[in-house]
Amino acid sequence: MHKETELKLRTSRETLAALREHPLLKKRNKSGWQTRELLNQYFDTPERELSAARVALRLRRDGDAVIQTLKCRGQSVAGLSERNEYEWPLDKAKLDLKKLDDSCWPAQLASLDKKTIKPLFTTDFTREYAEIAWGRGKSKVVIEAALDQGFVVAGKRKEAICELELELREGDPQALLELAAELAASLPLMPCDISKAERGYRLLEPDSYDLGLPATELDAEMAVDDAYAALAWQLLGSSQRLAEQYRHNGHWRLLQDWVECLGELRALTASLGQAAPRAATRDLRGRLDALLEDWRPLVQAGNDDEDVRRAAPEQFAEELEDTRWGQFSLETSRWLLARTWTVERKGRGERQGKAQLTSWLAHLVGEEGRALKLPLYTQRPEDLAEQLPRIEQLLAWLHHARQVLDAPQMDRLYGDLKKLHELAEQPISDESLEARIEQARAVDQSRGWKHLLKA
Repeated sequence: MHKETELKLRTSRETLAALREHPLLKKRNKSGWQTRELLNQYFDTPERELSAARVALRLRRDGDAVIQTLKCRGQSVAGLSERNEYEWPLDKAKLDLKKLDDSCWPAQLASLDKKTIKPLFTTDFTREYAEIAWGRGKSKVVIEAALDQGFVVAGKRKEAICELELELREGDPQALLELAAELAASLPLMPCDISKAERGYRLLEPDSYDLGLPATELDAEMAVDDAYAALAWQLLGSSQRLAEQYRHNGHWRLLQDWVECLGELRALTASLGQAAPRAATRDLRGRLDALLEDWRPLVQAGNDDEDVRRAAPEQFAEELEDTRWGQFSLETSRWLLARTWTVERKGRGERQGKAQLTSWLAHLVGEEGRALKLPLYTQRPEDLAEQLPRIEQLLAWLHHARQVLDAPQMDRLYGDLKKLHELAEQPISDESLEARIEQARAVDQSRGWKHLLKA
């Protein structure tokens, strides 16, 4: 067994050609580009039990060699993935179930009848690969860069494979992000943790394909820094998966959710106060603001205009053909991995970052809730939109962490506050102003709100 650490980046044929000649890769290429044909057959049960357990089983033909591979549950966030991988050379291209014993087979699949495992789809592609030396000070780093082109085929459906894969052979995993970020400064590279195998399952069952990542589990006693990092990684990873899936099928709800992820990441980052000094978050906030400035108004317009919704997939494709999305994704991953917001803070900021989530969050909600001054907007509902940034910060934390607060009716409060946010975004009319007044009163009079404002 070995641990596979890699970064996948979706791209185009034109960009792959440019990568072959990229000065950075040319300078650090220690082996020269080599080519191999990789023919892969993936297996699962009819009920997709391996996929449900996040296990991938394949046979790969690499020239004359046949290799059986089992990839087990690992972690994959924002394009950077780590998984345990088992490999066995075989004499012929036939699955050897005897290799799948207790030394590698996941305990959760112990009762599975392995005889029900059948071939499902193929991922056949040409790989051009080279060994890249990437020094980090005195530390040696070796990365295999692979340019993959081919197809995923499931029955009569198929999808093109066109990606750069960076796999760590030796050294610090941060080097993968550093190399990718430098390449993405001039080429459109889209971090994507949707694997080739996952694309095969998507082709098999496009209507039931599960896009979501496991929910972030927050504990009342965890530090604010840890809670923010967990949520930020979740939102970044989700935004990348949403971008990939919207590019794939153009379903409007996915674009709405993509913008919501970016908005929540912006709100959470802005809410940290001295725990994340403004200088440390300036670049992240600027990148998020640029994306939201373009896409939030488009989504708001598209909610009521079918022509806008029809045109949006083409506009989104243009976004992905630019370097902005890839740069944002990779630089944010580097920022989170290094926990840059913690590096230069002192005193009160350090204490806030290490504070227990439950006490810090109760204080934040109480402080921001009092500053919101909801009774004022029952008299001046036309001005409620000026409080949208504050409402968004409250909503982001209540969305993901309301379970750590010792206050009544948190689910109801979250729903009421979300409705108030929706009303604040709507154009002003006699009807919407009246609705704002009623909803501001509903929030202000709720038991959870009154409890938190006293905190």
